Amino acid sequence: MSETLLSAADLAAVPLLADLPPTVYDWLLTHGERREFAAQQDIMRPGEPADYMMVILQGGLQFFRVVNGQREPGFRIEAGQISGVLPYSRLRTSSGFGVTTGPTVLLALHRNLFPEMEQVSPELVQRLVSAMSDRARDETRAQERDEKLRALGKLSAGLAHELNNPAAAIARAAQALASQVSQQPAFLQALVQHCPTPEALALLVALAEPAAPENRGGFTALECADEEDLLADWLESQGVPDGYRLAAPLLQAGRTRAELEPLAATLAPEARPIALAWLESQLTARCLLHDVQEASTRISTLVSNVKTYSHMDRGANYAPLDVQAGLESTLNMLGYRLRERQIRLVRAFAPGLPPVRGQVSSLNQVWTNLLDNALDVLPLGGQLEVRTQRQGEFVQVLIVDNGPGIPAEVLPHIFEPFFTTKQAGEGTGLGLDIAQRILRNHGGRLEVRSAPGRTEFCAWLPVVS
Repeated sequence: MSETLLSAADLAAVPLLADLPPTVYDWLLTHGERREFAAQQDIMRPGEPADYMMVILQGGLQFFRVVNGQREPGFRIEAGQISGVLPYSRLRTSSGFGVTTGPTVLLALHRNLFPEMEQVSPELVQRLVSAMSDRARDETRAQERDEKLRALGKLSAGLAHELNNPAAAIARAAQALASQVSQQPAFLQALVQHCPTPEALALLVALAEPAAPENRGGFTALECADEEDLLADWLESQGVPDGYRLAAPLLQAGRTRAELEPLAATLAPEARPIALAWLESQLTARCLLHDVQEASTRISTLVSNVKTYSHMDRGANYAPLDVQAGLESTLNMLGYRLRERQIRLVRAFAPGLPPVRGQVSSLNQVWTNLLDNALDVLPLGGQLEVRTQRQGEFVQVLIVDNGPGIPAEVLPHIFEPFFTTKQAGEGTGLGLDIAQRILRNHGGRLEVRSAPGRTEFCAWLPVVS
């Protein structure tokens, strides 16, 4: 390529400009401006006017978004591609940086010349508009993917805490259970030596099943302490050397003195200490197994919530879905933040809601954004209401908080891309724009009403016809 002049062959090598009439190349060479840049040179900066279409003939450009005051790599274009402003584009100012990846040569065409270019070559303009549509679609997908990753990042710390609690409970229970199981052979051997009657064994085995929670007395904390003292004294009166150690787990399993006295009456005095120790060990082991089962169920529920939230087990196609299931999984994912901030959560789900047609992961991204925004502004101990209802041929999802409200001067701009009221480093300004876009892609919309003490976001989704 010549260092000073461009030719029609240089332009024809660009795929979008290939096979055009010579008159079109002549027009581009006449009206375009050849520009040359060194490597690593900023040729676009945030806030600068976006006035030129750029045909990259040599080198390339790396574009960077500005997120929380930092440069984040966006997309890259190489020689043979066209970037910048294209015909019918509404872009007026640059939102990021464009940096040359090496020595770069390009042809720049001012946007004021686009009407004339359309007269010269409608075919070229059609190609450029098609390229702009593809670029906008790719950029939208990238923004939505990035926002989803940010949402998952916000949830990850809370999710780790949610998973750690039941995992730690299982570890503790397993260790205690191993200790209990290891004692069983010695207890059995000692018990058999006293030759208890079949009736005594039957009663002992029957008491080894923990009582149902509703049958455990319902003592207050003070009453429970008194009962433990009474049971410990009785156990020691039966020859149990460590009555206080056995009293608490026996009572926790629902076994009171009134139930244990008939058992003691069927046993020889020397058999009572070992029989009661065996009983306590069995009951404690059963309670520990119950704790393991509950913790395992909690982990399974969280994993299921993650699968539902991220839509891991299904394709990306639109399908009938239950909006309330998605809301529940998202609320569970945010459970740690709700408890941490002592938020009072009010669920008001309408029964019998019809399904809507949508993508689970996309809608969960909307719910995460709206709920997370509400949690950011709610005071400690605030209230968050999540309500669903049917309105004609739509399902409405309302997320209402009693925070300070959105200022009147901010409200008209709330859905604008890159608009944010958060401090630097806390937001991108894309969340609500993407949420609105997702709902519109589903045939719905997002509305907001706000006053001091009440902010309501309302998502509309059409029901499956």
